[in-house]
Amino acid sequence: MSDSDGKKPLGLGSGRSGQVKQSFSHGRTKSVLVETKRKRVVVPKPGTAPGKGTGTGALGDPSKRPAGITDAEMERRLSALRAAKAREVEESAQRLADEKAREEERDRRRAEIEAKEREEREHQEALRLKAEEDARKVREAEIRAQKKEDVRKPAASDKPADPAAAEAAASRAATKGVTAAAPRKTDRERDAAADRDARGKSKGTEDSRRTGRLSLNEALNGEGGRTRSLAAMKRKQDKARQKAMGMGQRAEKMVRDVQLPETIVVQELANRMAERAADVVKSLMKMGLMVSMNEAIDADTAELVIEEFGHKAVRVSDSDVEQVIHKVLDADEDLIPRPPIVTIMGHVDHGKTSLLDAIRKTSVVSGEAGGITQHIGAYQVTTDSGAVLTFLDTPGHAAFTSMRARGAQVTDIVVLVVAADDAVMPQTVEAIAHARAANVPMIVAINKCDKPSANPQKVRTGLLQHEVVVEQMGGDVLDVEVSATTGKGLDLLLESIALQAEILDLRANPKRAAAGAVIEAKLDVGRGPVATVLIEHGTLHKGDIFVVGAQWGKVRALINDKGERVDEAGPSVPVEVLGLNGTPEAGDVLNVVETEAQAREIADYRDQVTRDKRAAAGAATTMEQLMAKAKADKNVSELPILVKADVQGSAEAIIQAMEKIGNEEVRVRVLHSGVGAITESDIGLAEASGAPVIGFNVRANAPARAAANQKGVEIRYYSVIYDLVDDVKAAASGLLKNEIRETFIGYATIKEVFKVSNVGMVAGCLVTEGVARRSAGVRLLRDNVVIHEGTLKTLKRFKDEVKEVISGQECGMAFENYEDIRAGDVIEIFEREEVERRLL
Repeated sequence: MSDSDGKKPLGLGSGRSGQVKQSFSHGRTKSVLVETKRKRVVVPKPGTAPGKGTGTGALGDPSKRPAGITDAEMERRLSALRAAKAREVEESAQRLADEKAREEERDRRRAEIEAKEREEREHQEALRLKAEEDARKVREAEIRAQKKEDVRKPAASDKPADPAAAEAAASRAATKGVTAAAPRKTDRERDAAADRDARGKSKGTEDSRRTGRLSLNEALNGEGGRTRSLAAMKRKQDKARQKAMGMGQRAEKMVRDVQLPETIVVQELANRMAERAADVVKSLMKMGLMVSMNEAIDADTAELVIEEFGHKAVRVSDSDVEQVIHKVLDADEDLIPRPPIVTIMGHVDHGKTSLLDAIRKTSVVSGEAGGITQHIGAYQVTTDSGAVLTFLDTPGHAAFTSMRARGAQVTDIVVLVVAADDAVMPQTVEAIAHARAANVPMIVAINKCDKPSANPQKVRTGLLQHEVVVEQMGGDVLDVEVSATTGKGLDLLLESIALQAEILDLRANPKRAAAGAVIEAKLDVGRGPVATVLIEHGTLHKGDIFVVGAQWGKVRALINDKGERVDEAGPSVPVEVLGLNGTPEAGDVLNVVETEAQAREIADYRDQVTRDKRAAAGAATTMEQLMAKAKADKNVSELPILVKADVQGSAEAIIQAMEKIGNEEVRVRVLHSGVGAITESDIGLAEASGAPVIGFNVRANAPARAAANQKGVEIRYYSVIYDLVDDVKAAASGLLKNEIRETFIGYATIKEVFKVSNVGMVAGCLVTEGVARRSAGVRLLRDNVVIHEGTLKTLKRFKDEVKEVISGQECGMAFENYEDIRAGDVIEIFEREEVERRLL
């Protein structure tokens, strides 16, 4: 039976076959058939040239294209392919040029190192030659001295008779520093001997290269001991080669400027110094600090480590990350006129939004809940004369103090709206204070002059009490009588605003990086966090990277006050900015930065500072303060609530209003506040803390409603801040303890004391005033001092138990759990009633 068993050997189809004979142990062999496959050669078809063709050929066969690909599309794809190939060729050429430059730099460095080593070798050679010359001179001097000594001494003509005597003579001569008597060599013989020694040494050096090779004779003889391995010889040769090329030189240590914050992790410190982390840890252990590379150390310790490693420490602070936001001083030639920012302020329901609607020819007030403004709005108006004005409409309710303050801080002109049929109200006075604090000019608009009960002169007189003197009364404050309903005086108001803006000479530089203030911020379901920003300096472009408060982002879209998308926003232009990573606080400043890394770093630093401040404000500094706070809060009842609002400003106003509710017995605690719809996480927090959820102009989503129904969490919706404050105040009033009031109803004098079995001591009394009731409370007075207070156990008239005894009648009284009564004591009878208290 053959190896193939009569079967055709396996092959690769087409190829050349052959035989290979395999040999095995014990003399066994085997023949194996193998095949070698020929290399495939692709021969182009005749008549076709690679890379060339007609127009139709360049675009390819239309029948072989994918469906829907036109000639124009095919041409665009081919042009893109050609551009990519050209770009690849350019990049390849650039890489070759860079590689050539790097090679030249390496050659230059290698030449410098070789020249330096050559100089070093020449210097060492010169030193060696000088040392040999000095040694030769010393040796010649010794030889001359020896010759003189030999001349003085008689030369020994005969050798010792026996070897022992010769050895003793040699030892005596060596002791005296001279050699034994022997035939002296000439200078030529000594030089020849030195040459032979040098040749022997050089030969030994040459042979040492090959001591690692093992021959058959050396292996059989077993002489020479242990020899070096081939790997050791190879390492020795590589080291010698690297040393000859200058690669064995250790690079000079580079001194670095290490930026050192307040605290730094050991690993990060090692990275900044370009040192091994293990070396840094070893250095710290020598200082007595047992730390790992993942632990943080303070700046002083890190500075000692940096100095030990030979670097320079540069102290930096965490706040240095904000240095990239630098204030730019604009040149006069870059400044151009900008529209004025006008803030409408005044008391609630004095017609601020209606007046602005009349100017804008819109109807914003019709969409306001309860007919009052509860948000701060920003609009831009173009007058008939072509002037552009930016208006900010602020709420007038008492709870929106922060909104009015923000409006006054970013404005150029304040328009104070006062109703002619009303007078100067508390929020009017507050608006005047905000305008003075911001140091901006003020224009008084006396609204509702079309009403029959309007009295503008009363308004002007009322403003005098607050040091606001209008022009008609000899002052410098402009005042205009207007009517939002009929449009009376609107032109004069706009003309006064334009005149005031011209006097202020408002200019800005639109070519610098944008900076602005957040007027309002909210969380939109479809668009995410949205901030209404009023640009103060520069121009904000689509795609700019910015940081605002503790949030950062990239401008994804800009929407103006008319709801239109714009690509940029210049100075004094209000826009809605999309693209934030979180909802900023109202009043935060927006700054454009260069890179996303800078924005992240600044936002993280500000977030950390905010959290540190919050933690420091809520924590007691000492154990005594902690115990005092716990003792003070022991008798205080809290009403926990969760607040979700539509915009950041409304949430801020609600929190401030909640903080004002309460007294020393009860207070309202806002567990959480946010912007956006009520979610399941809010319901979970409310359930854990037993608090209701308050939604201001927002609603709960479907999962949140289902969770609230399942867990029994109360959700209350409000659209007017009046109702919200009143309901929370009523709920907080329910936590107050009822007031106990005492009403004196009578007095009785004890005439005699009797002891009755099964009852105890009974006082025979005469009701001298009022009435004595069985259910009333009593006090026992002895010498006008209260010695007992309690209740009656029994009240009898003769032998009958009665409910009350009127004045002038006698009765018997027994006290509950008290029997120390004496004749002459006075019993005071009173009743207690609970009165429900309410927060003011």
